[in-house]
Amino acid sequence: MARTEGREIARFYKRHLSRGRGKLGEMFGGQVEVASAGSLVRTEDGREYLNCGGYGVFLAGACHPRIVAAVEQQLRTHPLATRLLLEPRAAHAAAALTRVAPAGLERVHFTNSGAEAVETALKLARSRGHRRIVSTSGGFHGKTLGALSATGKPLYRDPFTPLLPDTTHVPYGDADALRETLGADASDAVVIVEPVQSEAGVLVPPEGYLKEVAAACTASGAFFVLDEVMTGLGRLGEWWGADREDVTPDVLLVGKALSGGVVPVAAAVATAEAFAAFDRDPFLHTSTFSTAPLAMAAAEAAIGVIADEGLVKRAAVLGGRILTALRATVARHCPHLVREVRGLGLLIGIEFDEAGLAGEFLLELLAHGVIANHSLNAHTVVRLTPPAVLDEPELDHLDDALDGAFHALAQRFPAA
Repeated sequence: MARTEGREIARFYKRHLSRGRGKLGEMFGGQVEVASAGSLVRTEDGREYLNCGGYGVFLAGACHPRIVAAVEQQLRTHPLATRLLLEPRAAHAAAALTRVAPAGLERVHFTNSGAEAVETALKLARSRGHRRIVSTSGGFHGKTLGALSATGKPLYRDPFTPLLPDTTHVPYGDADALRETLGADASDAVVIVEPVQSEAGVLVPPEGYLKEVAAACTASGAFFVLDEVMTGLGRLGEWWGADREDVTPDVLLVGKALSGGVVPVAAAVATAEAFAAFDRDPFLHTSTFSTAPLAMAAAEAAIGVIADEGLVKRAAVLGGRILTALRATVARHCPHLVREVRGLGLLIGIEFDEAGLAGEFLLELLAHGVIANHSLNAHTVVRLTPPAVLDEPELDHLDDALDGAFHALAQRFPAA
């Protein structure tokens, strides 16, 4: 693809997709991505970038051969199902997911996106009389209307109000505030939280917070939803954030890495009790493309790859190594520009003093051959979500890129 064609892509974006999105792409150099494999993304001009972005999707890297092979085989034989007859890929994918889920989560409803998984959980809660939503400030659960009601960011909520009624946002990490909001009887409430708030800037709660949330829900009768769309399947160096504190919610949400970086898919995994309404009536909550065999092949293969290749443990090891090196690099070059470096596993946040610095840093990283993401609910925070398949040369590349980007930033914005 010629560079002139790249400019035409930007023009098509602005004309047909989103003018703002097209301008954003031009601000980041107008690069057009055309291929990916493992930890790398290639652009139309032949450059390769280390992909530490992708919003957490690529835990197993891009185009993992085993996942691609499973999807290709399904594509050639039976990519979509009638939805009337039983279909084996959905059954096997659900069984695979429940085998690695926290004990007690036995039922699966597959969706096409994380936001749809949130909607599923909210409907399961309502089916049991839990209509009052209690979520957290800064939390991110998606942008469909129900999920947006739970999302704790006025920037995205205000243009679409009124949203679902009886919604309260409490401070994240503050179990006392949650208990006070729930009261003694919260049998009408559904609580939805994240093990780590990713879009809020990789906020790690105090140790024991999830256990206190679970206990507060049990004591008050609230319905407990744990949103692990970003954090689940190894991203934090554990299979689930729930595993870090040995909690089992009524519904656990999974997405991102479930796709294997190949086909979009997400899921709500529930206890039998929470899922009872969907067991009684399988048509109560449906979607044409939910449990599409193509997506189910990707999900089952992704779970297998994560387990067989030890990617959960590798995420913990790589994350610790990257976090240590990153903090040392910040201390060496620009402690005056960075408030904090934090994270768990391969979910890492760099909080700058101001949003402009985060933007400058993203541009510098791109210039050094690394793709990262900003945080939707915290514009001062740049997030790194590298794949767990990084090899030694790629780790060296990341170290060099971070060092070069911070050095450039320090030169441009020296300490007073």
